[in-house]
Amino acid sequence: MEHRNISIADQVFEQLERDILAGKYARGELLSEQRLSAELGVSRTPVREAIRRLEQENLLEDAGRGVVIVGITHEDMLDMYEIRLQLEGLAARRAAENVSEEQLQEMREALDLQHFYCDRERSDSSDQIKNMDSRFHELMYAASGSKAYSDVLCRLHKKIAKYRKASVRKHSRAEESVNEHEAIFEALAAHDPDRAEAAALSHLRNARATMAEMEL
Repeated sequence: MEHRNISIADQVFEQLERDILAGKYARGELLSEQRLSAELGVSRTPVREAIRRLEQENLLEDAGRGVVIVGITHEDMLDMYEIRLQLEGLAARRAAENVSEEQLQEMREALDLQHFYCDRERSDSSDQIKNMDSRFHELMYAASGSKAYSDVLCRLHKKIAKYRKASVRKHSRAEESVNEHEAIFEALAAHDPDRAEAAALSHLRNARATMAEMEL
């Protein structure tokens, strides 16, 4: 386990959440406190607390003799895109109005790295492309100036990590995605709310269309 200035229970929760969303455990797989405690190298108390929180997030379900992986289904993912389509354009509009030069510079750096990893065309690049994609979106949400928008959209974006990673393994889609990010960035840099909203929605519709064809 990584040791930071947060509780062991928080670290266990974050690790298990990442593993579930990344697809490490199969949907329907039964897990026990004992197994997770051994895998993570911690006592059962923080594991028990993390499990309770993951049940509240609807990622785990009590099965009496353990917990069952619920995870994020294909239908859940498509529903989350529908929600994002209702909110993300509005967040992009706000970001165009409020984005700072410092935030634009950070977004530029994330985009440059996304281009770099796309150009490598290596099998180990998909994680980095996904990470830079997350970074770009998180910066845009933060630039909206709304904690409510940022919290909701970051959470939705995080929950579909497995599908986003699978999407960018397809090189053509990874390239399309970074070009769509460029269009969003240009609109934000121009402080053009209409263009930013249109670019953000176009990006989401294309991403959703790609992922609608996936069954993971």
